[in-house]
Amino acid sequence: MNTEVIRATEEWQRTGAYSVRIQGMNRQYNISLREEFDSYDGEKSKYIVLLDDGYPVATCRFYELDFETVLLGRVVVLPEYRGKNLGSKTIREAEKWIGELGYKAVRIDSRLEAIGFYEKLGYRRVSGETLRSWKFECAEMRKTL
Repeated sequence: MNTEVIRATEEWQRTGAYSVRIQGMNRQYNISLREEFDSYDGEKSKYIVLLDDGYPVATCRFYELDFETVLLGRVVVLPEYRGKNLGSKTIREAEKWIGELGYKAVRIDSRLEAIGFYEKLGYRRVSGETLRSWKFECAEMRKTL
């Protein structure tokens, strides 16, 4: 696998993130485009896109919650690329960029089945409360950079 990491700042680069989200969420979980793409998409957010030989295979986005904290979400790896540490690589690159931008903390609303994945990356569950996001039950997790 020949992976390249892109900090997607231009629209043509963001389309790579959108492509992964359509394939990984819209098609796989039957989430409508209206639900998957919200008011935070576009220039309001920052995106990481991982390419395999030029083909987008993983992504995430983040945006500011307050002057110290961002919300990291829409973490998606295409099904055929899962288990290759691309999710971790995507998040680590996002955290690096987040730190460079001066933020001090990251919040993730993790699906319950992904809590262990985020714990391995240093995130901690904020409370025992379960949140509802779309079709998923989630937990708020945080990490200080």
